[in-house]
Amino acid sequence: MKNKTKRFGAIKEIIQTSNVGNQEDLLNLLSDRGFEVTQATLSRDLKQLKVAKITNASGEYVYRLSQPTKGGEAKQNSFISPNVQVTILFSGNVAVLHTRAGYASGLAYEIDEKGSEVIIGTVAGEDTIIAVMKENVSKERVKQVLSEFIPSLEK
Repeated sequence: MKNKTKRFGAIKEIIQTSNVGNQEDLLNLLSDRGFEVTQATLSRDLKQLKVAKITNASGEYVYRLSQPTKGGEAKQNSFISPNVQVTILFSGNVAVLHTRAGYASGLAYEIDEKGSEVIIGTVAGEDTIIAVMKENVSKERVKQVLSEFIPSLEK
């Protein structure tokens, strides 16, 4: 368990200080620090650490760590810039969000993490997200919850 704790610390440090975009690069950086792990182990570690792959401001896909909140829960910091427009349309209990190319995956991750009060789950493409609303939740409530962490949501 000691090695796992040290490995987790190394993974966190690497992700916080580097723009790592794939597991192969992360494996090499871990190897440079003396950690020899398989891709399967690294994949499990990333899941356990709640690491997400998002698009950064330069348009590159990079890993990002969840951040602890005051209550000890993991919270993903918002990555989406207030300048990136996000529109939302509804059809029945489905919300369709459109954003800039490359941002949908990271935004869907945020919706899954922060919008679970009103959204069952999401499916993301390059610039479009399909979000399934919970039963008996109004469109206005969905907009209200999502706008709390999507500053540029056009209502």
